Amino acid sequence: MQAGSEFTGLAERFLAMLANERGASEHTVRAYAREVRNFAAYLEESLGKSSAVATVEHLHIRAYLGTLYERGLTKASAARALASVRSWFKWMAKEGLVVQNPALLVSTPKLPKHLPRVPSVEEVNRVLNSLDDTHGSSATHDDSPDVDALVWPERDRVIFELLYGCGIRNSELVGLNVDSIRWGDDAILVRGKGRKERLVPLGDEAALALRAYLPVREAKLIAAGKGIKVHDGPLLTNLRMRGDCRLTTRSVGRIVKAIALSRGLAADVHPHTLRHAFGTHMLEEGADLRAIQEMLGHERLSTTQRYTQLTVGQVQRVYDETHPRAK
Repeated sequence: MQAGSEFTGLAERFLAMLANERGASEHTVRAYAREVRNFAAYLEESLGKSSAVATVEHLHIRAYLGTLYERGLTKASAARALASVRSWFKWMAKEGLVVQNPALLVSTPKLPKHLPRVPSVEEVNRVLNSLDDTHGSSATHDDSPDVDALVWPERDRVIFELLYGCGIRNSELVGLNVDSIRWGDDAILVRGKGRKERLVPLGDEAALALRAYLPVREAKLIAAGKGIKVHDGPLLTNLRMRGDCRLTTRSVGRIVKAIALSRGLAADVHPHTLRHAFGTHMLEEGADLRAIQEMLGHERLSTTQRYTQLTVGQVQRVYDETHPRAK
């Protein structure tokens, strides 16, 4: 059996470091693994398996991006690949395996700025208020393989209240456990990217939704013979209590889309849309940008500042209504 190249060996070391030392999420590790392994394979083919990683130059990375375009990949996909390669070489430079990071000399592909359409406060409130009633129109057929998109009004209201009321990510939502709710602090403990923890305020409506949901969840768990998970298991459970009972991000996406469509929202609504709506509506109501950054769990303020682009319409309205020369 032929031994792997230095490229392959260092790629696997980097991925192991990501998973163990940095505590990256499984989704992040999978994404990096795909990109870094593909690039390592490209280097083996173009430079030879016996070549050293120190011989890699920025021209090789540019050539690799060219092959991605030839295969029909988008600029967004190429940018994602480049970001992974940069991180890999940054780690190697830190470990003294290369003198410098050649990926820094490669420009990131310019991406078109697609600002997501955010539903208005009225639209979101209309959906949330409608969830007080059983939402039969959002259900799939009984023979659907995605049973978690079937009717469970109490749970589905919690999904919407936490995504919009707390601005958390889909992955953070399904990662919540019962003990993540800090009733005494009116907050929830969220584990975000890189397993970083933050406390997010729990609004009154979200708290009411949780109090209505938890007894129903408890009854379903006990009926399924899984009473041990009543007090310390996953907060959001699947309908049939399969496996560890935890609801998946895919099911949350289907539930959100089904309910949104049945309430007249756009077809492209997904869980992250509600997170965008949280940040946008908070900003429109005068919330401090840094406070929003803290609640959303953004590492950089520049990420949060994207929401300022989503409120241009509000700025225009204020100008039209208040400036003497606008009338």
